[in-house]
Amino acid sequence: MSLNRILVPVKRVIDYAVKVRVTGGKIDTNVKHSMNPFDEIAVEQAVRMREGKQVKEVIAMTVGPTKSLETLRTALAMGADRAIHVETPEGTEILPLQVAKLIRAVAEKEKPEVVILGKQAIDDDSSQTGQMLAGLLGWSQATFANKIAVAGDKLTVDREVDGGLETISTKLPTIITTDLRLNEPRYATLPNIMKAKKKKVDKFTPADLKVDIKGSIETIKIEEPAKRSGGKKVASVDELIDKLKNEAKVL
Repeated sequence: MSLNRILVPVKRVIDYAVKVRVTGGKIDTNVKHSMNPFDEIAVEQAVRMREGKQVKEVIAMTVGPTKSLETLRTALAMGADRAIHVETPEGTEILPLQVAKLIRAVAEKEKPEVVILGKQAIDDDSSQTGQMLAGLLGWSQATFANKIAVAGDKLTVDREVDGGLETISTKLPTIITTDLRLNEPRYATLPNIMKAKKKKVDKFTPADLKVDIKGSIETIKIEEPAKRSGGKKVASVDELIDKLKNEAKVL
């Protein structure tokens, strides 16, 4: 069976190799950004499925400011056929539930059989969007996917659990969140980067999709963890107990 289309939501995040710094109670965002690594895995999986004749079209989408278009171009250079940009004002904090509602609105327009996205974003580590999306759409879900196979009108998914791997079968349409060992994402080649500039990108706003992004949670301040002081040597057990009781206050 060949699916008609897969929708792949991706997120622009601070690059995983960048040391995050806090300035004035806020994260310094004037640094290199890239696609969330788990979303790269999702794009790679969708493109492999299209290359294997298991799906006809791969659509990438993102929610974010104008700069997020770079992330979509990366997905297009990796092999996505077209893209959708839900543009939000710069600096707006979008919560996972709001993102899930925006993806639902796009999914209802595009009618994909499968939505594949990263299990979490490396900036907030919420790991909520995929599960919330499944609940909003009323679709089946397979989280933390390690292996995906098309079996008729179902997908067979090996998912990572604490005790090893669990194999489940999900009816279509379905939501899949990708884990680290699902695949090794390809690098976009220069010819494909050039081709990506000509691929179609549709733009919407949250208002177009009838989704309110007004936040119910406000981040007041961000602080770096306190720097650890150097260790101390003690001469006896009695001295150790005294310091744990009177200095560390843990006894």
